[in-house]
Amino acid sequence: MTDTSESRRPLSPFVQIFRWPVTMAASLAHRITAMVLYGGSILFAFWLVSLAWGPQAFDFATMLFGTWLGWLVLFVFTWMLMQHIMGGIRHFIWDTAMGLDKPTVDLMARASMIGGIGLTLILWIAVLIAL
Repeated sequence: MTDTSESRRPLSPFVQIFRWPVTMAASLAHRITAMVLYGGSILFAFWLVSLAWGPQAFDFATMLFGTWLGWLVLFVFTWMLMQHIMGGIRHFIWDTAMGLDKPTVDLMARASMIGGIGLTLILWIAVLIAL
């Protein structure tokens, strides 16, 4: 087989050259956070049930969430919640037919992602100060 320019081309060039628009990343983040929050609500239900089952079960749940892995899960859950809230606010604004031009859409997508991170950090700094 001869080595032609067509045979040297990558099979999926979009992987190397395609750049995701910020709106696509924000949309995917909103969908992924919804799925993660579903799992996080199961953890919240576990905590509530342990509270209802008595001190021994609640101590076990507190011990689980008090480990470094538990804190990491809670931090990620908080970030996902804040990210999803910011995406929801962005969609609410769009539902009012405002901010639908391309520059504003890109700005709102960036702001929702930065806002999710910022709100998470503010909340966790407040929690750590309160401890």
